Amino acid sequence: MADLIATSTEGRTLAEADGLSLSQTPLTPIWAIAPYRGKAGPTSEALAQAHGLPFPAPGALHEAEGARIAWSGLDQAFLLGVRPNAALADHAALTDQSDAWANLVIDGARARDVLARFVPIDLSPAACPPGSARRTLMGHMPALILHPGGDRFEILVFRSMTGTAAHDLTRAMRALSARAAL
Repeated sequence: MADLIATSTEGRTLAEADGLSLSQTPLTPIWAIAPYRGKAGPTSEALAQAHGLPFPAPGALHEAEGARIAWSGLDQAFLLGVRPNAALADHAALTDQSDAWANLVIDGARARDVLARFVPIDLSPAACPPGSARRTLMGHMPALILHPGGDRFEILVFRSMTGTAAHDLTRAMRALSARAAL
């Protein structure tokens, strides 16, 4: 019987091409927060008190003191980087999503061009400014795309699809690089 050895690409640069880099960040806590019916206000207040972050409006990403919160769907947000304060459980359902998601990062002046090959949404600077969170498909994979600023985009995909996402993004980076060389 074969011995399987677990490997990970977390914390490593996966590909570089023409000023673009693709990497996978190390696993950090990711908690889904879904306010109970009629508790959106108290949830936002509890988040602000505990973590310095409001519950995000649709499409928003906020950062404060090592914690981030991103809109992740209708009446749902992802709290990233910290465990939620226990007081939030009085106002919202809290679900640990840490093991379910992987975070890929594409950085470089042509990052939007790479992503445009896979996502059916507008990622132009006007439609996706810094501080944006967009829930979409990346090819056939559900994804949450975060734009913290500059030329950096973070792509959260289901952990089981990390290899496919990284492969697709790497191929697109290399194709853009090859076209630029012509």
